[in-house]
Amino acid sequence: MGLTHGRRTLFAAVCAVAVASIYAAQPVLAQIGSDLGVDARLGWIVAAGQLGYLAGLAVLVPLGDMVDRRKLIAGHLLLTAVGAVLAATATQTWALLVGLVVAGLFAVVVQTTVAYAAALSTPGERGRNLGVVTSGVVIGILGARVAAGALATMWGWRSVYLALAVLLVTLACLVLTALPPDPRADPATYRGVLRSLGGLFRERLFLSRGLIAFFLFASFGTLWSGLALPLAAAPWHLSTAQIGLFGLAGLAGALGAARAGRWADTGFARAVTGGALVLLATSWLAIGQASWSLWLVVIGVVVLGFAVQAVHVSNQHLLTMAHPHRTSSVIGGYMVFYSLGSAIGATTTTAVFAGSGWAGSSILGAAFAACALAVWAASRRAATLPHLSPT
Repeated sequence: MGLTHGRRTLFAAVCAVAVASIYAAQPVLAQIGSDLGVDARLGWIVAAGQLGYLAGLAVLVPLGDMVDRRKLIAGHLLLTAVGAVLAATATQTWALLVGLVVAGLFAVVVQTTVAYAAALSTPGERGRNLGVVTSGVVIGILGARVAAGALATMWGWRSVYLALAVLLVTLACLVLTALPPDPRADPATYRGVLRSLGGLFRERLFLSRGLIAFFLFASFGTLWSGLALPLAAAPWHLSTAQIGLFGLAGLAGALGAARAGRWADTGFARAVTGGALVLLATSWLAIGQASWSLWLVVIGVVVLGFAVQAVHVSNQHLLTMAHPHRTSSVIGGYMVFYSLGSAIGATTTTAVFAGSGWAGSSILGAAFAACALAVWAASRRAATLPHLSPT
């Protein structure tokens, strides 16, 4: 079957816009707080979308193994747009939170999209396609910071969510017209999908790749939730807009890792994982120098972005190759580790920074990377034992 260039681009665009609906609030929090008078509750504004997303991973992603994924993706995009409109028109805090929860809940369309891209790919191009499609996720996470800040500066924070709603509706229409119907002939039942999802957590390949993702994104979250702290402090005193530009460095590194999918297609997914995790740990040596060299920070951010995306693509390649008939469930379960790791990194980095400064946060990020590398090494070692299949 395979994917054309146009369809790969459409899949990547769906991922970028959907995930942006979760992260768009971060650069405009000050405006939201001033408009709605909720300075003391700004943390809930960021958390609302994430909580909806976690719920969606549990209850919505399994639907991708049951129904036509083309229609499911379009429907979830439209419902995400509903959440964005609710957020854009909110005049009370509770209405804003409801809108963000709804948007986050249906933003799990990202996982259905990645799973569908994997299902439509031939075995020889699956890694390449996953590399392109998941690059959309990174564009959404990091690009949302830059785009949302620019829109909010010109037209206010509500314009961010109105723009997202327009893009989401447009993409839903394109999905219905440009993507093929789901080719599966024997869809599963919801109970069966949930049962199989539970079984994944007893599988060594799934657990090892999930734990690698947990520590990988804990390191990622440590950077992006904490980097603004040293950059806004002495001696730099950078503005919010200037700090946001560091997202472009991470984006450049992540997009450079799209080739990791091609390496995975040629059988090097496991080697790519190990090499990238070494790069991840090393990147913190440069990132940790934020007190005296911004150029070293930029270099470290580029390397970290490359490493995270290379491992993420390799993980998903291996899991979808192992479970070609339930790609939605395996991607959804894997992303639970991603979400938990991101949350741990985000919450711990600020606490460590308060007590030990950016040096402490950098050690924390490197420690998470080292844990991921240890899990990879242990899985490789276990694969050499008799009667055990490789991971």
